[in-house]
Amino acid sequence: MRTVWTMGFVAAAALSFCFPDFIVFRFTMAAIWAIALLGLVILCGVSGQFSFAQAALFGIGGYTAAILAAHTPLSLYWALALAPLAGYAAGYGLGRIAGSHSLWTQALVSYAFAIAFPQLLRWRLIEHWTGGVQGLYLDFPTPPVALLSNDRWGFLMTLALLAAGIWLADNLIRSRSGRALMAARDHDLAASAQGISVLHVRAAASGLAGAYIALAGCLQAFQFGFVGPTGYNFALSVQMLFGLVIGGMHSVAGAILGGLFLQFFPDLTASLGKGLSALLYAVLLIAAMVAMPAGVAGTLGRLAARLRRQ
Repeated sequence: MRTVWTMGFVAAAALSFCFPDFIVFRFTMAAIWAIALLGLVILCGVSGQFSFAQAALFGIGGYTAAILAAHTPLSLYWALALAPLAGYAAGYGLGRIAGSHSLWTQALVSYAFAIAFPQLLRWRLIEHWTGGVQGLYLDFPTPPVALLSNDRWGFLMTLALLAAGIWLADNLIRSRSGRALMAARDHDLAASAQGISVLHVRAAASGLAGAYIALAGCLQAFQFGFVGPTGYNFALSVQMLFGLVIGGMHSVAGAILGGLFLQFFPDLTASLGKGLSALLYAVLLIAAMVAMPAGVAGTLGRLAARLRRQ
């Protein structure tokens, strides 16, 4: 399977030279969504937690890149390392606070964080750094090869980071740490009896999810060249959860399918008008939870297993 994944990523990189820049940009955004959803796979699918904080973590990554560009002489590529660190710190702290509580409490704590984050960006004491209500602008980092356009370099860079993220997530899930996360998810009391620090592993999962989501936010800031408080609202958190449910929260393949869905499905519903488009989203979400509780990836996996048995 790793050979198949490698061939798929190499083929995607090669095909990017066959399409115009605006098509490549769309697939770059799908890959960015997939990176963010990988974090939610670890947080929600593997460790069994719940969060509405992904919009704030996404914004932390975007503002890390923008502040680095606006207020420091460092190369913008440093943001690719600093954004995951900032996201991990925020996610781990949030996990330490909410990880020992029920899903309802986790939802409320993360909801409060998501609601407070846009207001924090407008705070007078730090608006010099964040740009306040007007936000910050940044330029796309210079491609290393002059022959590459910004859109094509952005796609190749995002694709490489997505491949690294999938490799890391897959190895984590198969490792002792992944088994500890799943044990804490399935029965926290039994996990504690086996010597697992439930609070620590949940906080670590929340930190890893924050790192993935912040990296995705950083890459989106590269693509759009702007960050502002209104871009990281609560609706963004719900949108990511929607992609996670549709794609499948228990596998890395679900993150990729969810990223493609979030990027391209709105095009199919745009012609129906805003009201009907929102209605179709709601109906699809309910249908997906009822008909495909494991998401598209889980349903395809079960079908493939059934065909192999036959």
